[in-house]
Amino acid sequence: MSDGSIRKKIGFIGLGIMGKSMARHLMKAGHAVSVFSRTRSRCEDFIAEGATWQDSVAGAAVGADMIITMVGLPSDVEQVYFGEAGLLSAAEPGTILIDMSTSRPDLAVRIHAEAAGRGLRALDAPVSGGDAGARDGTLSIMVGGDRSDFEAAVPVLAHMGTSIVHLGPAGSGQHCKMANQIAIAGAMLGVAEALAYTLRAGTLRAGLDPTEVLKAIGGGAASSHALHAMWPKMVREDFSPGFLVEHFIKDMTIAQDESRSMGLDLEGLTLVRSLYEALRDKGFGRSGTQALFRHYTP
Repeated sequence: MSDGSIRKKIGFIGLGIMGKSMARHLMKAGHAVSVFSRTRSRCEDFIAEGATWQDSVAGAAVGADMIITMVGLPSDVEQVYFGEAGLLSAAEPGTILIDMSTSRPDLAVRIHAEAAGRGLRALDAPVSGGDAGARDGTLSIMVGGDRSDFEAAVPVLAHMGTSIVHLGPAGSGQHCKMANQIAIAGAMLGVAEALAYTLRAGTLRAGLDPTEVLKAIGGGAASSHALHAMWPKMVREDFSPGFLVEHFIKDMTIAQDESRSMGLDLEGLTLVRSLYEALRDKGFGRSGTQALFRHYTP
């Protein structure tokens, strides 16, 4: 391990679809990882690999050089940081707090300000790349906060991602993630509609194989991560979650709120959110975002 990544004590809170893989990379890199999540039974395999289980958020903060949070909703973030025995009261001065959840920019600013007043260092560092990126350690990490704190955190963040960018002061990482989600919303809609068209054209003319169509358009201007990652899953009707529909709706809601506060009316985002909400109402809230294709199937 290089001097920049000397073995650290890291508290990790939130071992969901992505969090467990992210924490595993830290442990494999030689860091001492102490974990807390809502459901211990889902973490037993990780504990067996050497992680230290804690019974509370505060427990995960004890003695930590750095604490990473990867939870679902802004309300969860708020509870973890500001709740009774939350991180802001439990962490020791000098600790770097990194929220890698997708949350509200204003909440990131609030956490940063409160942390600074307590001698703590806070970064907002949401990620993109889904379960595959978390598993492979290839996430894109978008960071807001003080530059010096960012530089101190990079050696640890580098175990989880390959693109790590400092965007500016507190909240900037979350704003960047909103731009990311807006772009993904449009891309996902385009892929679902293109596949629906392909399958209908194949039915009518008996000539379009979706696998061959992907080969044909995947190397041209239509190419995107959404196209290559989600088209095959849509074809197979594999809607297992890499990123949950209900979490994507949460992200789009934040993006809409932020854009409206800026005087922006993002009509495409509004449309895609409405389609996902209809999908959730049909029982697909815990499916992966590629389940949008179900909107175009009987």
